[in-house]
Amino acid sequence: MTRSADGEPQPSGSLVRRTTAGGVATITLTDAPHRNALSLELTRELAAAVTAAASDESVGAIVVTADPPVFSAGGSLDDLLDPRAPLEEMYAGFEAIAAAPVPTIAAVGGPAIGAGVNVALACDVIVCSPSARFDPRFLDVGLHPGGGILWRLRERVSRQAAAAMVLCGDALDGEAAAACGLAWRCVPDEALVEAATSLARKAATRPRSLVCRTKQTLDASAAITDGTAAVALELEPQRRSMEDPIFLDRLQTLREKVRPGAVS
Repeated sequence: MTRSADGEPQPSGSLVRRTTAGGVATITLTDAPHRNALSLELTRELAAAVTAAASDESVGAIVVTADPPVFSAGGSLDDLLDPRAPLEEMYAGFEAIAAAPVPTIAAVGGPAIGAGVNVALACDVIVCSPSARFDPRFLDVGLHPGGGILWRLRERVSRQAAAAMVLCGDALDGEAAAACGLAWRCVPDEALVEAATSLARKAATRPRSLVCRTKQTLDASAAITDGTAAVALELEPQRRSMEDPIFLDRLQTLREKVRPGAVS
């Protein structure tokens, strides 16, 4: 039995590693010999690691990454040929990421193939490197896309881009992914994890309850179709935040920094 950086027990041979530092939990897929394929064991470990991190009140954000050279080769061929669990259970890893109340940032270096793209898309923000490759590839093996990938792709890019990637097999490298909005930023490979962690740290310095509530509102805003409804959706949570001692304390601190008569 080994231990992670935060002192938590980590079974030898684990397929997922979880460490915590500075309010950021980093969850790493570690089955590099099998290209981090989403076997039943790995997806269960991923779901457990994300759930544990999200339930830790000291964690303000989560980074999801993988040991190189492949981010994830997608579904395990063995589990696809001889399923040991219903499809829904095979989605547990990226569904746990999508359900996390705190911000999640994917650090994608190397190929993300098939359901491996789902893992990245489940995160709130994707940071990638030039070596990244986003390749859904479901249709190449005669498999209908699953796990919500079509919806998540349309949310990130557009119907046209989703069609090009899924129907026509047009994979994107890291720079192209950032250019079309699939990824937020493309950075050098050696700076990838630090760039993702830097974003996570910024989120983790903010009041956790407020960040979680804002993420809920952001997701709920997807159903809004006009400005009036958008104002109404944000009104009550903003009003509640104005009554929170954290807001009052931070506002007072800011006020004390402003010189008398200065315009802020």
